[in-house]
Amino acid sequence: MAGTGSGRTYSIKEVAALVGLPPSTLRYYEDVSVIPAIARDPSSGHRIYTEGDLELLTWVACLSASGMSIADMRDYVRSGLGVDRDISEFISLLEQQDARLQEEVQIIELRREFLHTKVEYWRAVKREDALEAERLDTCARELAERLKSWSPRS
Repeated sequence: MAGTGSGRTYSIKEVAALVGLPPSTLRYYEDVSVIPAIARDPSSGHRIYTEGDLELLTWVACLSASGMSIADMRDYVRSGLGVDRDISEFISLLEQQDARLQEEVQIIELRREFLHTKVEYWRAVKREDALEAERLDTCARELAERLKSWSPRS
């Protein structure tokens, strides 16, 4: 996560455009210590981003896009800033996020199955197929119960 060292600096507006995060999010990530404090211009007080900051924020934007929590992004960044990087911690954080995303996929698939069942139920009602409508209604109720009882990981 080290910078290229070209000496180029960027305004918050430039960084926002380059990493795809609004300036308010960049300020927020600094406020909640996802990223270290950004240097300030002595005369204006405006943030001055370096190549290293830009590279770090590019990674943070990718982590954010994956849905990673602020706490996990903070841990990920902190693990990478020290001289003795703990690569196993990077792997662990990314694997945990992958597991959370897999669980979200399962929930979405269950929701879609419920919706498809309800569509088929209403089609059966429209066809006046009472037996099929009853079967689909029972199936939809079972799916709804599964959705209600789903307990996401903490």
